[in-house]
Parts: sequence; structure tokens; C-alpha cells
Amino acid sequence: MDTTLRDGEQTSGVSFTDEEKLSIAKLLLEEVKVDRLEIASARVSEGEYEAVKKITSWAARHQLINKIEVLGFVDNTISVDWIHKAGAKVLNLLTKGSLRHVTEQLRKTPEQHIKDIEQVVDYAMGSGLVVNVYLEDWSNGMRNSKDYVFNMVDALRKIKINRIMLPDTLGILNPDETYDFCKQMKDRYPNQEFDFHAHNDYDLATGNIYSAIKAGISCLHTTINGLGERAGNVPLSSVIAVVKDHFKYNMNVNEKKLTLVSKMVESFSGIRIPPNKPVIGDNVFTQTSGIHADGDTKSQLYYNDLLPERFGRKRIYALGKTSGKANIKKNLEEMGIELDAESMKKVTQRIIELGDKKEAVTQEDLPYIISDVLQSKAIQEEIDILNFSLSTAHGLKPVATLKIRIKDEVYEETSNGDGQYDAFMKALRKIYNKLKKPLPVLVDYAVSIPPGGKTDALVQTDITWKMDREFRTRGLDSDQTVAAIKATIKMLNIIENNKL
Repeated sequence: MDTTLRDGEQTSGVSFTDEEKLSIAKLLLEEVKVDRLEIASARVSEGEYEAVKKITSWAARHQLINKIEVLGFVDNTISVDWIHKAGAKVLNLLTKGSLRHVTEQLRKTPEQHIKDIEQVVDYAMGSGLVVNVYLEDWSNGMRNSKDYVFNMVDALRKIKINRIMLPDTLGILNPDETYDFCKQMKDRYPNQEFDFHAHNDYDLATGNIYSAIKAGISCLHTTINGLGERAGNVPLSSVIAVVKDHFKYNMNVNEKKLTLVSKMVESFSGIRIPPNKPVIGDNVFTQTSGIHADGDTKSQLYYNDLLPERFGRKRIYALGKTSGKANIKKNLEEMGIELDAESMKKVTQRIIELGDKKEAVTQEDLPYIISDVLQSKAIQEEIDILNFSLSTAHGLKPVATLKIRIKDEVYEETSNGDGQYDAFMKALRKIYNKLKKPLPVLVDYAVSIPPGGKTDALVQTDITWKMDREFRTRGLDSDQTVAAIKATIKMLNIIENNKL
């Protein structure tokens, strides 16, 4: 069960619009094919209600309504009415899984709490809802008030609850405790279906998932990119890898779509995926060491079961100070460039020098490095900007005027935009449209500056483009927009020279 749209949205600063929620729900159910989707909490806001209505309306039309679930509360009839009116069919009822939560937060006895739950469940079932139950703070309950937990589950089973969900609400468990506590639940209630819900406060969420599966838990709760309150929840991508590779279980999830949904949620949430995030991070299928590239070439010595092709990605060989000839050769092969041994030695040395200066090198930089080092024309400078003017004024859209040389012809256009770079790109697009020349789609735009906050510091702008495949170009300047324009000119020359 993925809960990105409910628990994941509790990440500080994250709020999805109703259209974004619908887009994520569609992708998770139709493309990624998760089994269940928890999309919201009842009573949160009018916007949340409208989002739930949109998703349930779409799900009903596509025979997926029984996969949609909404969190509700022990509040007599209020949550049930909210969920029923919004069109959902499954209530995930939040109850107390530890004695302290009942006595200190609710200020009730366990018997009173169970009676309140029974009333809500009876009303929900009468309204046609299926009811699952969260035992909030279950992990602390098992540590400190195990008899209370067992009494709760005994009572819940009598009122025909569908699934009982075991959350490590505060992310306190370690893998040994997780196995022990989950095994006790399964041994005591062998016919009951349990879910495990992991939080990552000690960075143990994936390890705890492993232990929960080993103990016999049949359903796991995840979020895309590990979004969630505090340190977040366990990521869907990590769970899929563990389940398939360490337990050899079959799952409905389509691995090839994990990167797609991760990038979508990254865009909607504004929370960047760390480059070293397992499975979905930019760098996790990147070999940096030259000896690793050499081993891969000879007999795939540095491969494991996490092959990038499984996730719709490919292996990359990074260029930097630890690069060897094998790394560089693999990148050149992809670009259709061959060098003799002496030229390869010179290019390798230059890349190592750049790495020592902390300058990153991409595959798209290679033709320029070759041209510089070998005084050759690995890439022809077919396109050059002769002049550009960028203006901005309060209350008016920024305007860009561009004069560009393409081979031996000169073109000029003016356009406005939502920012100076947007205006520049719109002027460029006008020229390319007239020439019926294609331009790639801008996929990502990242700006970085050296630490220290100096006003004369150089700005590095990295732009990711997509045309047939994704590629990245980089510009460096004291002005952010000019750095982006330099990166764009690199892109134009790359596609003009057919170096993709």
C-alpha cells in the first residue's frame, strides 16, 4: 500500500494540488500497479475533500475504487460521513496502539476506547465501507504495554475488521525488535492479515521492512522517495528491490515505472531526490572508479542484481579524477568517437586535472575537451550567439532579444517570458520554428554556487535536456542567466553535430 498522498504529504513544506494528487494516483495504480493507495485524511480541508472526490470518481470509472483508501478517526459519524460523501469505499481507522496514547492523549480507559471504535465500525459498515484499523504507536505499545495491544486486537477481531495495520509511528524499532514483535502478532493471530508501516527516524526503515516480511507480514506501507513526517517513511523503490531480490517474491509492481513516478513526485513536492538514494538516485548506477569500468568491460565484475535496465535506466561511467581509460572509452563509444592510445592518454590526463579542481565533467563535455586537448574539431562550433539583450522591469514581463549565427546565416528574434531565461528560450524557439529545426525539452534546471556568499562568485548552471535520450550541459558565469545561456549554446552545438 502506497501512502504518498496521505502520510507522504505530511513532509514539511509539501502540499499537492488536487490535479497533482490525481496524476500521482493514476500513475501509481495504472502504470506502477501498486495494490492499494491511501490518498488522504478525512476532515483535513475543503481542498483535500475535492482531491478525494476527483480520485474516487476516476477510480470508480476504471474499476479501481476498492484500491482507494482514506484515513479516518474515532469521531462517531463525522469521518465516515466525510469519506462516504467523497466517494471512497475503504476506511483506515486510526485507533490507539499503546496504553499511554489512550490514557494520556484521549484520557479514556481502554474499554471506553474500544466501545467508541465499535460504534464507528458499526456505522461505517452500515454505510457500505470496508474497515481497516491502524494501531497508532503500536511499536511503543509492544515495548511497554503488550497486554493492551493483545486486548485491542482481540476486540477488533470480534467486530470483523478487515486488516490490522502495525505502525512504527515514531520510527523507534530496530530489525530485531521488528521481527520479534511482528512474529508475536502472527503467532498469536495466524489467520489475521497484518500490514507493517515503517518510519525512518534511525535510518532503519528498510531493514525493519526486511524483518517484517521475514516474520510473515503480508502487506507493507511505502511512500514515493521516502516522503513522510520527520525523517520520512520507507521508500517504495527500496521495498520493491528488497522483496524481489532478497525474498524472491513475485509482486504486481512494474519496476520500470519507479523512476518515472519518483521524478514526478520530486517535481510536485519540490523535495529533491538525493543523488545516492538507492535505486532512484541519479548516481546509483554510476561507476566512478576506472578499475570498476575495466572490470565491467572484461566480465561484468562490478554488477549486482540491481541492474539499471530493470528500472528503465542505464549504467553510466563517470568522468573525474578517479576515471581511468576504461571510463573514458565507454563514454566515447556511446558517442561514436574513437581515439588512438596517445590521444586517449592526453584526454585522460586533462579529465583528471579538471577533477582535481573539483570541476564535474559530463559525457557531453568530452567533444569540447578533445577539441581543446588535441587541437582538433571533435565538435564544430556551428552555432554562436552574436548578441543578446535581457531586460526586466517591475510589473512587466522580462524581454529578451537574441541575435544568433547558425552556420553562415544570422537570425534575430525578440520575445517576452516568465523570466529572463524563459524569454531567451522563447526567442530561440521562434528562430528554430521558422527553420523547422527541433529543440529538446528542458527536463531539469539546477544552479549551484561555491560556499561563502561572495557576490563575484561563479555560478554553475546544469540543464538536463531530452531529445531521443536525456543529456546534460553546463554553463559557468558570474551571472546565473548567462551561465544558463552558455549551457544552452553547448546543447545547440551538440544536436547540430549529431553527438547525441
